Amino acid sequence: MENTGPFSKLPPGSTSDPAPFGKYLLLGMIARGGMAEVYRARTRTADRLLAIKCMRPQLAKETRFVDMFIREGKLAVLLDHDAIVRTYEIGRVEGRYFIAMEYIGGKDLTQLLRRCQEANQRIPVPHAVYIAARMCEGLHYAHTRADAEGRPLNIVNRDVSPSNVRLSYDGDVKLIDFGIAQAMLKFTSEIGVLKGKFSYMSPEQIRGMPLDARTDVFSTGIVLHEMLTTEKLFRGDTEFALMEKVRKAEIVPPSKFNRRVQGALDQLVLRALARDLPERFQSAAEMAEALYGILDTYGFTQGELQEFIRGLCRQDYAKELEEVEVCKASLPSEEPDSFSGEHSVPEMEIIESSEPSSLPARPTERLEVIDAPTEPQPDPGPKGGLWAKIKGRFGK
Repeated sequence: MENTGPFSKLPPGSTSDPAPFGKYLLLGMIARGGMAEVYRARTRTADRLLAIKCMRPQLAKETRFVDMFIREGKLAVLLDHDAIVRTYEIGRVEGRYFIAMEYIGGKDLTQLLRRCQEANQRIPVPHAVYIAARMCEGLHYAHTRADAEGRPLNIVNRDVSPSNVRLSYDGDVKLIDFGIAQAMLKFTSEIGVLKGKFSYMSPEQIRGMPLDARTDVFSTGIVLHEMLTTEKLFRGDTEFALMEKVRKAEIVPPSKFNRRVQGALDQLVLRALARDLPERFQSAAEMAEALYGILDTYGFTQGELQEFIRGLCRQDYAKELEEVEVCKASLPSEEPDSFSGEHSVPEMEIIESSEPSSLPARPTERLEVIDAPTEPQPDPGPKGGLWAKIKGRFGK
């Protein structure tokens, strides 16, 4: 099914002709997958960039998928932590469902690993340890998130993989698509979501057993092993063969592939990847503490990760800076109410909304907000730094 309306005008990377979409202006497609298209965007009254993720039209015809999209989107807006990409709201414009998120200029971990392979190098050991530690911070926050009455939400990501780890050009590490992973996994037979995902599952997930936070710990261990070795941990010629390898969880220490990995880190990885749950780290916070303990021996700073990413992706970083400046200067000369022709759209209708003040609403187009944060979320703790500076965010 072809895109219609504002979407039909926007080839990937286009910034010359912003397309109205509710209170947003779409500034060009930046990614497209089997389930969604992602656009750079901005509000009409501010130059702050966002990412607008729009459900593919064919999926919007499935009521059950839309219901899951909305439910999981509502979960995503509850997660306010600096190691998780912030979700501002979910809604729809003229039948097109979307999620508005913070924009993170950079690469996902899959892209970074691919770039390392092309350059015949690895992610440095302390950088990999730091990335994994930040992943654990975001996971622990979600695992222990409670509702307004203090009842645990029992959130488990279930989809921790390199493609869901975003690395900014400033050295930030953020989990993405946190709230919608469960919805996506329920449509594997229809849209092939699980293709390539078995490699990052835990043994208990492969066996269809009940899952808790420790499944995300195992998946984080897989990602860390891959960062240290630049090789996938689990491979198989068939899906069955791959699933059998995950079930058995026979792990080769990363030092066998990378001599820079020391014994303490080997043991940490093996513990995260323990097949039996009691032998594994019992929480993401416990794994993070162990990772920061190792990282302390390197004297690592976040600026080193920033320098590494910018250096490895030098041309892409320069292009990003140029495109962002163009996007920020892309406010149309016309007033939003004066769009004519194909830009003429119905007045915006808000069903429910309580948005950050940095994202002001302006009635210009039919936009139905399904959910948004209803109150400011508590501060998860101090930002940045090593374990000694941030351990307070994990609580008891």
